[in-house]
Amino acid sequence: MISGRTRVFALLGNPVAHSLSPAMHNAAFQALGLDVVYVALRCDAGQVPALMETLCQAGGGGNLTVPHKRLGARVARAAEPGPWIACNTFWEDQGSVIGASTDAVGILAGWDHLGRPPGAWLIVGTGGSAAGAAQAAVLAGAPVMVRSRSAERRLGFEAECRSLGVVVDDAAPAGLVLNCTPLGLKDTDPIPLAVTELPPGAAVLDLVYRRGETRWVGAVRAAGRRAVDGRVVLLAQGVAAFQRWFPRVRAPAEVMDAALRRALA
Repeated sequence: MISGRTRVFALLGNPVAHSLSPAMHNAAFQALGLDVVYVALRCDAGQVPALMETLCQAGGGGNLTVPHKRLGARVARAAEPGPWIACNTFWEDQGSVIGASTDAVGILAGWDHLGRPPGAWLIVGTGGSAAGAAQAAVLAGAPVMVRSRSAERRLGFEAECRSLGVVVDDAAPAGLVLNCTPLGLKDTDPIPLAVTELPPGAAVLDLVYRRGETRWVGAVRAAGRRAVDGRVVLLAQGVAAFQRWFPRVRAPAEVMDAALRRALA
């Protein structure tokens, strides 16, 4: 039962109504008997710093999603040293708002699910999720290529990739294409990249997820290519976020996976 002692964790973003993070995390909290609740809060950029501070001061924390991941990195203090350009998980420690990106963990899980295709990663998009993909590419030892509707944003993101230690190589054979944009959340959205434009043999990782599957994943699979949507990423980054919030408690990954499967059935 929710009471005055219940700790609140929240997903901050816009849009958030589609998110299954509340279902996943609340299932985990209930399974462990924790007096904690997770909610999705639609908010604008100007509201994010105060919300992060307030949630942390009250003993909670949360996650950041589109379009606030880069903003979160300016509000929170990085949990680890090194380049810091995007934050999707935050919590309180000794009175400070601490942040990290668990997106890289999720993206590596998606890459692993696809059989770890070798080659460069073609990142579609330049926002906070793309920053997580760049961090994952460092860990995978993969060079990257970037695709954006804006040449200015592409060049800026390529510079950020280099600051993270990523090799940017437009000529490298691509083994993985990642959709790091919100395209696919709405029925009217175009697909991120036409199947005919995919590099030969490349697999697809769509960070967007929907009940059934996204149109892009369906089109790629229909063409005989390997593809997976963002549910694998969501689960892995969610487990990693849970461990940040509750480092002394093992995240019930099986419970969280079951909650997502029910919601996406």
